[in-house]
Amino acid sequence: MTTLDSAFAPKRCVQEAFDADEHAQNLTRWQQEYDQLSPGSFYGRLDEVALETMQVFKEYTGQALRQDCRVWPNSLWIGIPTTRQGTRINGQTLSAGEVMCRPGGRDFELVTPQAFDIYGLVIQLPALTAAAKRQGVRLDKRWQVKPRRQAAGETLNAVSFLIERLLTSQTLAIASHIHQDILLMALLELLQGEQPGAELPPSYTHRKEVVDRVKRYVDEHLDGPVTMEELCQLTHVSRRTLQYSFTTILGISPLQFLRLTRLNRVRRALRAASPQQSVTEIATYWGFWHLGQFAHDYKQQFGESPSQTLSAKTF
Repeated sequence: MTTLDSAFAPKRCVQEAFDADEHAQNLTRWQQEYDQLSPGSFYGRLDEVALETMQVFKEYTGQALRQDCRVWPNSLWIGIPTTRQGTRINGQTLSAGEVMCRPGGRDFELVTPQAFDIYGLVIQLPALTAAAKRQGVRLDKRWQVKPRRQAAGETLNAVSFLIERLLTSQTLAIASHIHQDILLMALLELLQGEQPGAELPPSYTHRKEVVDRVKRYVDEHLDGPVTMEELCQLTHVSRRTLQYSFTTILGISPLQFLRLTRLNRVRRALRAASPQQSVTEIATYWGFWHLGQFAHDYKQQFGESPSQTLSAKTF
């Protein structure tokens, strides 16, 4: 490989993390926050390559997560999970043959299962539009509003293969623009024509509104426990409808959501604590009054005690 080839070869980055929210911050230019849903120690790995107008990555997360995400502006993200069972985007369950897509600058929510792998590709919109014009391809613009999209199995396999090869090749001798051109052709194949995702059930909109209202309420009442009675009064639904809404949209019960949200927020506070703060001070601030039960639940959820989280952080 010549010096010139080396200068223009794409740069690859591999990062590992043992905390879900730390892992969320490793993806370049994304705004993200991850809540860990399944119990146990977390491990995540991110393989990322930056091309001229593209970001290409493969992400592995060992535990089930609820992810609040936003990709960088004026872009399009395509997510291709290796398994779709247990995967949701904006409360919509992913079916066989579907990919996820979201425009940059807009918030979206993912729920992902344990041992989850996903290929990701982010393209600058001007580059995508220019490539489509050059190739005479008409893009289906419904990806701007529909978070799921059907794709042919051959096309999905081809895109996944190209990303995997780029990320795992022992040498990146090929120039960045050549990698990008190859991926652009595959991406145009994925986005051309009208290929909407599956139709949503009639109950989806109402259940999503119920869950979103609860999430907003919990964000505004961070300093203490929230009861089911409060949530039923807030949303004007029965306990059964509240239950159905959460299991449909997030795959967990309202009680699990409340408990896990508070535990994840305590973990963030412990990792961001000043040297003078103690576990007791932080736990009670977040409404955990029974410290013995809190310590037990925390260790069960994250695989370490609150004091270990506090002492392991770096200042």
